[in-house]
Amino acid sequence: MSTTMNHISTIFPIQPDSLDPMVEFGTFARDLGVRRIWLGQSLRIETHQALAAFAARVPGVSLGTSVALTMLRHPYQAAVEARSISALSGAPYVAGFGPGARNFQASLLGQPYERPLKMVAEYATLVRKLLDSEVLSHQGDYFTATTGMLHVPAPAAEVGLGVLRPGMARTVGEVADVAITWLTPHWYIADQLIPAIGEGVRRAGRTDTPRVASVVHAAVTRPGRNLRRIVFAAAGPHLTSEHYTDMLRRAGVEVSASDPLKGAEELLRREVFASGTVEDIANVVRAHRESGVDEVIINVCGVYLTEGTQAGLRDLREILEAVADDD
Repeated sequence: MSTTMNHISTIFPIQPDSLDPMVEFGTFARDLGVRRIWLGQSLRIETHQALAAFAARVPGVSLGTSVALTMLRHPYQAAVEARSISALSGAPYVAGFGPGARNFQASLLGQPYERPLKMVAEYATLVRKLLDSEVLSHQGDYFTATTGMLHVPAPAAEVGLGVLRPGMARTVGEVADVAITWLTPHWYIADQLIPAIGEGVRRAGRTDTPRVASVVHAAVTRPGRNLRRIVFAAAGPHLTSEHYTDMLRRAGVEVSASDPLKGAEELLRREVFASGTVEDIANVVRAHRESGVDEVIINVCGVYLTEGTQAGLRDLREILEAVADDD
């Protein structure tokens, strides 16, 4: 595949514990023409250090975080990291952030954020202003910042927020550049999240509208392949999380944090986790695009975890080839 796909990306499917697998996966994806390679929050090798090392080995690839957790870094440090990755990679970057689970907030902060939407709005605003070379004079409810950043030439960096529900979507509309969704049905994006983003845009009086990047989990159906095991390996922790299961129930997907195995079956049945032939998966990707998603991020995490690297790369290649003609 020789040309870059404008609307299709992928995500390195695990928290890295060494660089070589990430380089292998990223080089493979780059050569297939993906728009961007994303990495989630890693508590093994730290996300931004992994991306910086990757950029040194595989330069010129657009990168992004989906998502880095706010409690681990001050907005100033977040802005320095975002600009550092864009400068080191030599390519546009998406700095995606999220507050994380309430129990993890409490484990580091002593208690969960009292007003998480207020916090992330303040956080994203400060990062955006710092990346725009503004000198800050800010003393807010959550953060203090009264300085600017030293100038370093770098490609553009966007500020994104992880979005599951309309409240965060409105916040993106007010302050961010990108809404990043995860395990989020395409009809829910169209019916609830995109209208909420528009509401936030109008509330803030913005002239631009944030774009939507959606992580779509996928696995090709193959003889002998256990799809339920694959789905549970990829999404099991999310299916025991109240904020993910609440989002899915809002979308009409009958899941419960107390029964993640049934939840995995429901993700398959409702095609939230895309499976079947590569053309079936391509149809799910098309549905996301038709729902207003600008960037679809293919995640082969379940196959990668259960069957290994080569099986994951095979699925990724076949899926990307199936959607390439649509891009």
